[in-house]
Amino acid sequence: MQRKINLLLVLFSIIGGAVGFAVGELILHSLLHTLPTFVVIGIYFGSLAFFIGLFCLIAEMIAPRLNGSSWRQRYAGTSWKLLVPVTLVLLFVIGLALEALYHINIGGARPVKDIVLVIDNSGSMKETDPNQDRYSAAKRLIQKMDSDNQLAVLVFHDQVEVIQPFTEVNTQVAKDEVAAKIDALEQTDGGTNIALALDEAMNQIQAKGTAQRGTMVILLSDGFSEVDTNQVLAKYEQQHVAINTIGLSLVNPKGTSLLQQIADRTSGQYYDVSKADDLSLVFQKIYDNLGNRTLVTERSDNTKDNAYYMILRIIALLLIGTGIGLSLGLVFDNRHLARSFMIGGSVAGLLAGLLLEFGLSGHPFADGLTRFIAALLLAGVIGLFTWIIPIQEHQRLRQDRHRDMRAGRSSHGFDNRSRDQRNKGF
Repeated sequence: MQRKINLLLVLFSIIGGAVGFAVGELILHSLLHTLPTFVVIGIYFGSLAFFIGLFCLIAEMIAPRLNGSSWRQRYAGTSWKLLVPVTLVLLFVIGLALEALYHINIGGARPVKDIVLVIDNSGSMKETDPNQDRYSAAKRLIQKMDSDNQLAVLVFHDQVEVIQPFTEVNTQVAKDEVAAKIDALEQTDGGTNIALALDEAMNQIQAKGTAQRGTMVILLSDGFSEVDTNQVLAKYEQQHVAINTIGLSLVNPKGTSLLQQIADRTSGQYYDVSKADDLSLVFQKIYDNLGNRTLVTERSDNTKDNAYYMILRIIALLLIGTGIGLSLGLVFDNRHLARSFMIGGSVAGLLAGLLLEFGLSGHPFADGLTRFIAALLLAGVIGLFTWIIPIQEHQRLRQDRHRDMRAGRSSHGFDNRSRDQRNKGF
């Protein structure tokens, strides 16, 4: 047993992690909304493990520092045959199972299906949104809703008006009816009463009576009003209802602070929008993240700050890192390497899990960078642990060498005896 390291393998492993990350991002962005989430995440980690294993195998073929040149001559072919089953397939299964576990609703969490639109219709909106783009954005959102969604629409100024109580939007007729009610709205000269709007939104949520269906609120405003957040948000926090807030052309810092506080207190997200014609994109982004909960993206549902899901993500990445380490050991068919790689993988997975849990923020570029660093951690740390955890060469290679040595001694002895006999006979 000895400690040794193949720096070329570490380098190639990191390259494989980078390639696996790039392929995984393509998979994530192209398939996440078309295939079941647990399948996509399984493919994501399966492809990452495959490319890490592929490049590690290439590195050992070039410089067999860990397994020795005899492995390259005798057993490299077996490693190539094992590559796909023990990396792509194994980590697909592990990733799929852990993602399915991550989607189990625990501790009051419910799948978010219903949406309440709460839209500012105060007099100041004549200046911040003269073309009423907010209503156009709301109608576009309604048209894109799935058949299992329910929707309620409220507008507010000094008072609150319920344009549409909760209704199913499972047909085009139903969607057109809600859009027609929005088209009939008239601009007002009233002020801004956010507290009253949120109280009425909660009344609508409690009245719909579907306790097993989670609800999300989208609140849009361009102003500020005095709100007792402890009182107004208490029921939202108790019922795990997230409020996503949108600040449109806010010039009052108090308004920005209020909307941010509302979103933070209810595990929602705050969006600052400077131009009204950008609202459609923001509405769509909120809807696309409806109930979003995967191991590699930010939780945007009512489990955002749930300690159970925080711990579960970290443990899941630890197990995935351990699985990648095991897959590398199986590729090389070496139990000592497998032990070293698994310990390194568990450490790498723990670091990657902590990074994803506390580094993901919901911003596409920053989240992509976070996943990239996590992939490099998973790839690079594993290869370093052969310098920390002692390893031993391939068991079959040792047995073969000992057999060859014994065979060589026997052959040498036979030749000597034959020569002696010939000499005596001569």
